[in-house]
Amino acid sequence: MTDTIALRAKEPGPQDPALAPPPDQGAGIGRILGLDAARAVAVFGMYYSHVGPWADEYGTWKSFLMDLPHGRSSALFATLAGLSLVLIAGGSAPKTGRPLRQAVVKIAIRAVLLLALGTWLTSTGTSIVVILAFYGLYFLLALPFVKLRARTLAILAVACGLGGPVLVQLMWTATWTEGFDAHDPLVQWGGDGLLSLLLMGTYPAMAWMAYIFTGMALGRLDFTRKAVRVRLAIVGPALGLLGYGGAWLLGKLMPEPATGFDDEAYAAFDEAWKQAVGSADTDTWTEEQWKEFDAENAWIYDKLPADDGSMGTGFDWTALTGATPHSDTPFELAGNIGVAISVIIGLVALLGYCGAVSKWSRRVLAPLIAVGSMSLTVYVAHIAGVWFLVDHPANEVGYETGWRMWAVFCVAAMLFALVWKRLLKRGPLEWALTLATKPAKFVK
Repeated sequence: MTDTIALRAKEPGPQDPALAPPPDQGAGIGRILGLDAARAVAVFGMYYSHVGPWADEYGTWKSFLMDLPHGRSSALFATLAGLSLVLIAGGSAPKTGRPLRQAVVKIAIRAVLLLALGTWLTSTGTSIVVILAFYGLYFLLALPFVKLRARTLAILAVACGLGGPVLVQLMWTATWTEGFDAHDPLVQWGGDGLLSLLLMGTYPAMAWMAYIFTGMALGRLDFTRKAVRVRLAIVGPALGLLGYGGAWLLGKLMPEPATGFDDEAYAAFDEAWKQAVGSADTDTWTEEQWKEFDAENAWIYDKLPADDGSMGTGFDWTALTGATPHSDTPFELAGNIGVAISVIIGLVALLGYCGAVSKWSRRVLAPLIAVGSMSLTVYVAHIAGVWFLVDHPANEVGYETGWRMWAVFCVAAMLFALVWKRLLKRGPLEWALTLATKPAKFVK
């Protein structure tokens, strides 16, 4: 009787941790692999935007499909960057105290290094609008918000998505920007200046922080919960429909704006342009060739009609109603965020929460996952490739961009990433960034 009581005393009670199910290691790994796969999708999309083909015609299904990577790939990359920031700060279980301070220092170091690397790459004269300097500023702007909850971060994303485009549009009417740029050291070093990074560049922070805050909000969510994944699977497509569908509907309802352009008034300029260009293929010209052309043919610009003010110089509200790539309107931001959420949650679910299908998918998508695990390295590598093959080729002619070059870039990235990952854990630049952030451990 005594032995029986003793045995029962040793049995775990209802709240005993021994009764809790073991953590789903496969699901946790699946989230990491899913995010890596999403990064690879973003990288290959940017490859396509920079060296892929362009549609010969517009308004067709073919042109629609060929246009998909433009704008959406870099938006997905930015959303993933925001998600990564929060993961450094603890993810769904936020760090506090010293660990949080160390995480903030790590993010700050990464930000400064990305700002420097992006500025240097831009100064090389590459034809690609390098996003890394913009990322560096995004990271710095995000630092005060790394402790916030998912709901608060989502509200900030909405605020940036609505207010950011208005600020960007207002800046295009400003007249003092040239004077500011003249004293901006980033501009003098050959990179994007502070105004460009904040408001006037291809990826203006005041609007693109909507992607960063969205990613940060995603990072605060617990993807192991099925309810969270289901909600995101609904929210993503819904935002895409709201953004792209809303812009399409407004385009149908709004009257055609008066542009102030008269084709006949430009006839003389068009004729002069054709005469000056001749049979030259201007698509392959470098910046130096364009400067030489402008210097030799400055007379053709005298053929332009004088601006009598009919073209308008004030704030244009209609510019905020479209959703074309890099228009940075509220509709484009909403649509791109919807695509980003859909891609992220789709790949995370596929690689982490589909049982046997997930294990099979991890093998099939291994090259994609390897590329995503060193996305900074393969992104910078493709900038170097474009610089050598297109911008400053040894044969002074350049290689033709299109499907072939895009395929070569993608295959080369996958082969490199697979081989490198077998030998070392991190990509070269990822390893350098990790090494550079080591001093953060001394933060008290």
